Amino acid sequence: MARDYMLKHKGFPGRLPGSDYQFTIRRANPKGVTPIKALERYKDRKAADKRADAGFMKALWEYFGEEEFERGNLDAGRLSWLFGREVVPADPDDFDPASYEARLKIDARRAMASFPEIFAEDAPEDMPDWDEMWNGENDE
Repeated sequence: MARDYMLKHKGFPGRLPGSDYQFTIRRANPKGVTPIKALERYKDRKAADKRADAGFMKALWEYFGEEEFERGNLDAGRLSWLFGREVVPADPDDFDPASYEARLKIDARRAMASFPEIFAEDAPEDMPDWDEMWNGENDE
């Protein structure tokens, strides 16, 4: 049975620091849930777009790790850049891409292959430090 609210992931960064790249949404879309769909990441994407993908993947990994998670207020557009590769349905047979209750998980092997800089023990310093930017409130 569907809930009448959207789960908000408290403490999850609302956007990539210093950018307009949104990671979460403030409220459910009154016109209907935006479906998650795999978007092709072409090699000629802008560096800023690639940083947003890496920042979002880092935030997902730090927040959820290998545990299943509910889509909730995670931005469908941002998820779609990772969907079908690094982020996959937790149960493909019972997955609704147009549900805020959709269960997802990180495919750690693929995420590590796509974003080795996030998982390296000597990860670069220019990756966002979510703890440092987090002020205790959802910035959305």
